[in-house]
Amino acid sequence: MLHLEIEVQASISDNIAKTNCMGGLLVSNLQMKGPQFLLNGEPIRILAGAIHYFRVVPEYWEDRLLKLKACGFNTVETYIPWNLHEPEEGSFCFEGLADVERFVALAGELGLHVIVRPSPYICAEWEFGGLPAWLLRDRDMALRCMDDAYLRKVDAYYDALIPKLVPLLSTNGGPILAVQIENEYGSYGNDTDYLAYLKNGLVARGIDVMLFTSDGPTDQMLQGGTLPGVLATVNFGSRPEEGFEKFREYRPDEPLFCMEYWNGWFDHWLKPHHTREASDVADVLDRMLQAGASVNFYMFHGGTNFGFYNGANFHDRYEPTVTSYDYDAPLSECGDITEKYRAVREVLYKYGAQVSDPLPGPSPKKRYGMVSLTETADVFTSLESLSTPIRRRCPEPMEKLGQNYGFILYRTQVTGPRIEQELHLQDVHDRAQVFLDGSLIGIVERWDQKPLIVNIPAQGATLDILVENMGRINYGPRLKDAKGITEGVRLDNQFLFDWTIYPLPLSDLSSVPFAPLPVQSADSASGPAFFKGEFTADEIADTFVRLEGWTKGVVWINGFNLGRYWEKGPQRTLYLPGPLLRPGRNELIVLELHGMAKPELELTDSPDLG
Repeated sequence: MLHLEIEVQASISDNIAKTNCMGGLLVSNLQMKGPQFLLNGEPIRILAGAIHYFRVVPEYWEDRLLKLKACGFNTVETYIPWNLHEPEEGSFCFEGLADVERFVALAGELGLHVIVRPSPYICAEWEFGGLPAWLLRDRDMALRCMDDAYLRKVDAYYDALIPKLVPLLSTNGGPILAVQIENEYGSYGNDTDYLAYLKNGLVARGIDVMLFTSDGPTDQMLQGGTLPGVLATVNFGSRPEEGFEKFREYRPDEPLFCMEYWNGWFDHWLKPHHTREASDVADVLDRMLQAGASVNFYMFHGGTNFGFYNGANFHDRYEPTVTSYDYDAPLSECGDITEKYRAVREVLYKYGAQVSDPLPGPSPKKRYGMVSLTETADVFTSLESLSTPIRRRCPEPMEKLGQNYGFILYRTQVTGPRIEQELHLQDVHDRAQVFLDGSLIGIVERWDQKPLIVNIPAQGATLDILVENMGRINYGPRLKDAKGITEGVRLDNQFLFDWTIYPLPLSDLSSVPFAPLPVQSADSASGPAFFKGEFTADEIADTFVRLEGWTKGVVWINGFNLGRYWEKGPQRTLYLPGPLLRPGRNELIVLELHGMAKPELELTDSPDLG
């Protein structure tokens, strides 16, 4: 391996003096020359850290970016999720959490370079890998390939997105040095015509900075995911020598760049919380830098899967990702500096990075104490307020009904008598609660789809099936992940027809008909039901929602969806960033699917990720 004796450029201001002035703009251009990168003719090693603007409240973007820079990094990297920016076809959003222009510009103002990895696909443990759910309304559409229907959707999205990035390119005086064509494509397909189409589309829309691909360091992935004449990068979490050796078989003369150094890992529900020793992370980084490589920490700061945006994986079975995206990263979910941060900073300093001292402080944390939830609304009695029912012969999935996220309820009348019959849900995505005449008779989960035994009285009964979309698959061959009941419902071998369907995206809870919680329910209550309470914030600080005695559901603060909780863990608290609070009165709403011991929760000052 070549060892490059390169002084790390710690900020963009170090390079501005070397740029040319064209039309009043200071411009720069990242290039390759053999095994090294040049910025305006001068060698540069890219030291990047991933921070996803869409997983951090905008009020904290500056804090996280400054902590990245203080650690010795010179670049921030971010994905761009299509489903956040085009939540409904033809309707675009670039505000609030979706204000990618502001995030990129802010990074540049703080002296950081930027690498952007736009959609169409990002993986990222993000819902559907960043693809919008409305693509699934066309069951014949093929994803991530030269399918005309799919490419028309991509083109329309890029026509809205790319013009927002062009003014921020380094060639136009902005901080963006490089743009990814597609993400880990070799892990999915081998349609290099598709990759070339995306590349040409970026160029035609004005992207004139360095383009790149990123893939795992295997023969299959590097053959399927790269393009001639385009920078190739590799992703791994350990054994850098092996990864770079395989890369060199395909690209003997290009710079070494680990585009995703997996220094931590994400969590699934029902699985243990992942951690990794700081010393091991520092050692692997040291070996990469010794080899002369550039590196991007995935993640430097993970943040949170707010709302219903967590993804899922499917290897042996379906595994949904938790709300926290802490990732055991150098900067914790709430932005605190960790032991791993300090270990990484020492290595970067060893190789010439400019670090800040003293380090930035943590955001304030506060224990607001116990919050009583004093109002409630049963989900079944709230249906007409929350949803417009749809009549169908068969229980169709969410996407065919124009719904993307949340829950969906299927209702039908079953004749009787029927004794000891098997109720089959074909195929439930992802978790169903089954009710007969309002009483829970069982739960069917995607990873354990056993039939329920039912008895229908002679007069018949109402069958309700409440299905939760727990996150679409974000990686691998099962991306087409429709939600709800996808094939049908049958008793023994008889399919049930004639359904009333209630889509429940829960994007707006203002119409929920809350009423005071009955006194007899003060010590316990069952679900599915909404519960509402208030608390007063005399000062604004980060806090963490702990729901001891609750079972499974979703939490909203002042109308903002914080995400899911589940007693089965590993995650035990939900992060509530201070900027989501208001001075004075604040409103908490909880959707509890099963029941809890007492209608109260705690706002504490420390996280518990299991």
